[in-house]
Amino acid sequence: MEATVVMFRPTGPEELALVQASGFKRWPPRLPDQPIFYPVTNEEYAIQIARDWNVPASGYGCVTRFAVESAFMARYPIQQVGGSGHTEWWVPAEELDALNDHIVGFIEVIHEFFR
Repeated sequence: MEATVVMFRPTGPEELALVQASGFKRWPPRLPDQPIFYPVTNEEYAIQIARDWNVPASGYGCVTRFAVESAFMARYPIQQVGGSGHTEWWVPAEELDALNDHIVGFIEVIHEFFR
């Protein structure tokens, strides 16, 4: 069995609709003003973003969890972007299809927040 790394992603309603349309198997392409795809390393950080950023922006935020083959993710160092728990991977937008090809299983919604 392939070793995997578990990732979390705070997600708003538009992105979630596109994930759902893929059968919960793929992340949608980034928008022109989104040069990176940034899954986060821990559930707590994802909750903070979904609750404190996505809900005020759109009325809804959720936390998703998914697994990616560890060997693929080894090319992306973890970035610390704030406090010690604010860590994420930075995947260039043009490499998102490759990441999608290395997802193992499904993208799951594990928390939902509403206005």
